[in-house]
Amino acid sequence: MKKFVNDPKNYVPEMLQGLALANPGTLRYVPEYNLIMRADAPRPDKVSLVQGSGSGHEPSHVMTVGRGMLDAACPGDVFSAPPTDYVYETVKLVSSPKGVLLLVNNYTGDRMAFEMAEELSQADGVTVRTLFIDDDVSVQDSTYTVGRRGVAGNFFVMKAAGAAAERGADLDEVYRIGEKVNSVTRTMGMALTACTPPAKGSPLFELPDDEIEMGVGIHGEPGRRREKMKPADAIVRELVTAVVDDLPYVSGDGVALMVNGLGGTPIGELYLVYGLAHRQLAERGIEIRRSYVGEYCTSLDMAGASITLVRLDDEISGLLADPAEIPIRVF
Repeated sequence: MKKFVNDPKNYVPEMLQGLALANPGTLRYVPEYNLIMRADAPRPDKVSLVQGSGSGHEPSHVMTVGRGMLDAACPGDVFSAPPTDYVYETVKLVSSPKGVLLLVNNYTGDRMAFEMAEELSQADGVTVRTLFIDDDVSVQDSTYTVGRRGVAGNFFVMKAAGAAAERGADLDEVYRIGEKVNSVTRTMGMALTACTPPAKGSPLFELPDDEIEMGVGIHGEPGRRREKMKPADAIVRELVTAVVDDLPYVSGDGVALMVNGLGGTPIGELYLVYGLAHRQLAERGIEIRRSYVGEYCTSLDMAGASITLVRLDDEISGLLADPAEIPIRVF
């Protein structure tokens, strides 16, 4: 597998340095902690939002740092949780009088790192809370999690909580918003191929050419099952059914629909998936009010896609509509 890599150990630092250089004046890179932060953070008039998780899911999370979304992101190595001290030092650097909210995808390593950092920060007198994101309906538990995994639905939590923070909401209110969005967000993904981590240099798992993985995790964790390749309409129907039936979403609901690419799927195929999902949801009487198509939470170069639904009300719709200024320009 050919990749733009020098020393695999430097893959993440070199990526983060490039990100900062491409966004002068708006982003700041702190190499000691793999930290990307807003150049104007912390601001005394707003809650600071921090996300982390491993690298390899870009644009999540380092490319969602900016006005209206995150104040900082401190990733670990590829598919590895950040060390506790990275999170702890990040919290100290972005600590605001209005407090800090940590947004954490529900994986065991991430939970441990962020919970320990929260305890250390609170001992220092920092006002901080932690919100766990668990939108994946694929499996209840995996080897990486206790409970459901956090996947592409994290974008809606970041966006709504970031908008609330930008409006000046206090920490309890920003937490409430994030928790509310998480509670009405569901995602399921599938893989056509495996991904190739830079340090490994070969596919993370074996997936025969005639098979797909339904419910795959964004680190390549097993999903619900492997099955033979089938037409796109059948694949999308299985994803839509799993997501809709879980909350459940019902006829008359207004939703945001996201079709997220996992890193190696052409944009044309993602729009094809969107069209099929749109039609299938309309058949159920579910109204799509906001649409998102592209790469939001990837798994390096994995070919595949996920479908996310968010049940909308006036409050969530208003927060999602607020402006945001981040490097990827997708929100």
